[in-house]
Amino acid sequence: MGDLRFSGHQYRLAALDLDGTLLRSDGTVSARTRAALQKAEQGGLTLLLVTARPPRRVSEIAEQLGVRGLAICSNGGVLYDIGSQRLLREQRLGADAISRLVVSLRAAAPAIAFAVEAGAHYGCEHGYVIQAEHPEDAQDPRMRRGDVLELGRDGATKLIVQHGGATLNDLLALTREHAGALATVTHSGSNFVEVSAAGVTKALALASYCEEIAVDAAAVIAFGDMPNDVPMLSWAGCAVAVANAHPEVLAAAQLHTASNDEDGVALVLEQVVAARS
Repeated sequence: MGDLRFSGHQYRLAALDLDGTLLRSDGTVSARTRAALQKAEQGGLTLLLVTARPPRRVSEIAEQLGVRGLAICSNGGVLYDIGSQRLLREQRLGADAISRLVVSLRAAAPAIAFAVEAGAHYGCEHGYVIQAEHPEDAQDPRMRRGDVLELGRDGATKLIVQHGGATLNDLLALTREHAGALATVTHSGSNFVEVSAAGVTKALALASYCEEIAVDAAAVIAFGDMPNDVPMLSWAGCAVAVANAHPEVLAAAQLHTASNDEDGVALVLEQVVAARS
């Protein structure tokens, strides 16, 4: 994995991706990881969750993590206060951009379906397939149903694009082709593509927050596993990939640790705490 204590460096903030990185494959948190997070905070390290998940998904896992601070959600679209469940900052893809992209994609691939996350609100089209890992969404009364152009009339922190007959790579390429400069297009490993406002990334949101609290990039250690993490890993002073990470992430990271199912993040945080003492 490598020795984190090079040059006597002291990290001040840990930027933590959730799914596939901090969380196990079944979505749970190990006792070792929870303990490592607690010790890191007690040792003076700021913990910042940086995830593709919308705020509601972060709230679901926060109690397991034992984290009550802030989170960057929706691939950088939202700064969220976990404790108070308040959205502190939000950047939305505009309704006009949504309309132009949806119309264009529907013409190219008529079987395409969409879902929308807009801050604390969410909804999907009737043809959108609810993810197996979130079966409760099918019965959630807060899940609005309707045409995406109506669901996105106030914009969206994240437009989700799904096509059951296309591979993820093909859908990603198609969406990027039609989005052009209108939006930022990425994916986090699920069977859909995620679209945010132009320029919105985990990296830019993290950099903006760190500037506010006077933390330099060199003092940030970031963890990730999927291509949407690469800009954040490239910005941070130290980039760590879990063993199960996408090849692009493994190539971008300075350090590799054990997999998410083998407490890879905890292993590194334990070293960071030791280096700080």
